Amino acid sequence: MHLLFNLLFIIFSFAVAFPIYGQYVEVRGLIDLRSTFSDGDHSIDELARLARSRGFDAIFINDHDRLVMEYGFPPFRHILKKSYELNSINKNGAENFLKAIERAQGRNPEVIIIPGAETAPFYYWSGTPWGKGLTAHNHERRLLVIGLTKPEDYASLPILHNKLPISQVNLRSPSLFYLLAMIMSLTLLFWPGRTRIMGFILFALSFLFFWNSDPLRASPFDPYSGDQGEAPYNLVIRYVNDRGGLIFWNYPETRSGVRRLGPISLETKPYPEMLLKTKGYTGFAALYGENITVTEPGSIWDMTLLEYCSGQRTWPPWAIATADYHGEGKDGARLGDYPTVFWVKEKSREDILKAMQTGKMYACATSYPTRIHLDEFSVSPPEGEKKAISGDEILMKGHPRIKIVLSVSGTEKAGPVRVRLIRSGQLIATSEGNLPLTIEYEDPYYRPGEKIFYRFDMKGNVGQVISNPIFVTFAR
Repeated sequence: MHLLFNLLFIIFSFAVAFPIYGQYVEVRGLIDLRSTFSDGDHSIDELARLARSRGFDAIFINDHDRLVMEYGFPPFRHILKKSYELNSINKNGAENFLKAIERAQGRNPEVIIIPGAETAPFYYWSGTPWGKGLTAHNHERRLLVIGLTKPEDYASLPILHNKLPISQVNLRSPSLFYLLAMIMSLTLLFWPGRTRIMGFILFALSFLFFWNSDPLRASPFDPYSGDQGEAPYNLVIRYVNDRGGLIFWNYPETRSGVRRLGPISLETKPYPEMLLKTKGYTGFAALYGENITVTEPGSIWDMTLLEYCSGQRTWPPWAIATADYHGEGKDGARLGDYPTVFWVKEKSREDILKAMQTGKMYACATSYPTRIHLDEFSVSPPEGEKKAISGDEILMKGHPRIKIVLSVSGTEKAGPVRVRLIRSGQLIATSEGNLPLTIEYEDPYYRPGEKIFYRFDMKGNVGQVISNPIFVTFAR
C-alpha cells in the first residue's frame, strides 16, 4: 500500500506544477534537516533521494554551525578550560559542507538543495563546578540561518566559540590594552639588571592576559557575565541580513530544553517573547513537534504583524514549518511530516528564497504520506478585478472578500477540519467541514486609511495549516 502511495505522490508532484493565481507554481519543501555533517543519520545525498522519492521539490540542510559546551576557570577562563565539542559545520569545515551540497545537487538535479545552519548564538553559566548547581542557560535558544553560500560566512558567525581569521580581527578592550602592555614591556628587556627581569615578568603576564581575552573570538559576549537579553541574537540577525541570508527563530516554545547532561544542568525555557524583543529576522517556526500558542489569535505573532502595520517593523515575520529531522523514525518523525509549501514563478533556488523572504508560502503539519493543499487563499475588492495572496499588500475601497480553498491527498480518512479566519489578531469567522472545502467570506469591516491583515489556520485529524498574512490598506 505504501509503495502505491509513493508512486501516486511522485506522479502528483509533477501534476501540481501548474500555475496558481495565474502566475505561480507550487513547490513543496522541507526545512531544518540534519545530515552527517552534524548529528543527522543521513548524508546530504541520501536526504535528497529520500525527499524526491516522497515527492518533495526542495530541501534545506540546517546542520549545527557549532556544537560546543565550554567552562573556563578564573582568572584565566579562556586558557584554563574544559571543552566538549560535537560534529558541526565549522568543526568539519564550512567549505567542505558547501562542497558536499554542491556535489549532492549535481547528483540530484530534481531536488533543489539549499544550504544553511541551525545556530545557538549564546548561553551563560550559573553556579559552580564545585557545587551541584552548574547550569547552562539558553543553550538551545536557536535560530535557523538559510541561504549563506560562502564558507567564511559560517566560520565568522558572531556566536560563542567561533574564531575569526587574523585578517578580520578587530581588537577590543581589554585585548588592546594587554597588547599595548606587551609592546611596552619589550622595551624594558633592553634595560640592565632588575628592570630587565621586571620586563620579562610584565611581558609574560601581559601575554597571558592578552591570550585569555580571546582576541580572535567572533562574538563580543562570553558565557560568564550573565544573561545578555536579546543583544547576542540581534547581532546574529544583523550579520545574516548583511550577507544576504534569511534567518528564522526556531522552536520558540520548545519544552525539551530543561534536562540534565551528566554533571551539569541545561535550562532553556520557552522563548516566544524573543519574537517581540528582536527585529529584522525573516520569520519563525510556526509548526513543529510542539504545542504552539504564539499563532493563536491576538498572541505574539499577531502583535508583531500589528507592529509592521503601524510602521514599527521594516517587514513582517513570516511563518514556516520546521522538521528538526535527524533520521527516519527518530522521535516518531518521518521525512515529510512538516512541509513548507512555496509559491514561485520558476522552480529555482533563487525563487524559493524570494518566496521565503516575501511570505509566498504556507506551513503544514501532517503525517506522511498525507498531504494538505492550500489551493487558494486570496483577498479581493468588492468588484473582484484583482486578488492578493499571502505576502501581498493590496489597496482597496470597500469590503474585502476572502476566499480559502483546501484539499487533501494521500489518505482515505480525512475527517472534519476547523478553519479560523483572523483579521489583525481578532477571530472573525470559524468554518467546519470535510476536505475538499471552499470558504468565501465578505468582511463588513472598513476603516479608510487603516492597514490591516488577514490570515487563517486549519486544524483536523489530517493535520494543520498556517497561512501567511495578506495585508490590506483601505483607501481614504
